[in-house]
Amino acid sequence: MEHVKVRDEGPVRIVSLNRPDRGNAINRRMAEEVQQAMLEFDRSEQRVAVLTGEGDKAFSFGADVAEPPELWRAVPNVGWQTDKPLIAAVEGWCIGGALVLAMMADLCVCGARAKFYYPEAKLGLTGGMIAALPSRIPHKIAMEIMLLCRTVEAERAARVGLVNEVVPEGQALAKAVEWGREMAGFAPLVMSALKRMVVDEILPRGPSERWALQGARLAAIRDSEDFREGVAAFRERREPVFRGR
Repeated sequence: MEHVKVRDEGPVRIVSLNRPDRGNAINRRMAEEVQQAMLEFDRSEQRVAVLTGEGDKAFSFGADVAEPPELWRAVPNVGWQTDKPLIAAVEGWCIGGALVLAMMADLCVCGARAKFYYPEAKLGLTGGMIAALPSRIPHKIAMEIMLLCRTVEAERAARVGLVNEVVPEGQALAKAVEWGREMAGFAPLVMSALKRMVVDEILPRGPSERWALQGARLAAIRDSEDFREGVAAFRERREPVFRGR
């Protein structure tokens, strides 16, 4: 992959955003590669995934405005689904769409100098998936982040529940892998059932999130073998043979 690094540490799959010279800004290719890497993780024997960023400057600066991505492809529970635990390991800046990625992870650990920032009200554009933030942290704090564009530093992020734990700078990934190894020893069926109940039945989905989910389903149809068969059959004036793939 060009903009994503994938490696395993025991039962833990580590997926790293890999454009450190650009603050790991998410362009079209990276969003597609995150989606691909996480779908492969879901099919693998690995028990837990960690999503992180290369370098110490940023987890990610968010969407690359010079090469806008279909960001939904990279978003947990939207562009890809897994019943296995997902941990976000954040160092440095976590901005815009990257905050959505961290927000949607099951657990999040950050370094002591991590900063969370959602500046879209200053930029004049938003994808809207941040609207689910008030279902994860207190409403007024979420609105402060979105409407006042306040930067939230690591310790406050932990106090309001945006992250689970703050560790010394540079140790977020190690802590996430430690948690992953611990969870890998637990009962997978119980873990997946609890996660699916929370994602499907407890946490509400914002309008943009619901729209993106429908877009992902329609995109899967457009990319299917059946669609290609249907087009070929129409051109060849024959009955199509659909296989549900």
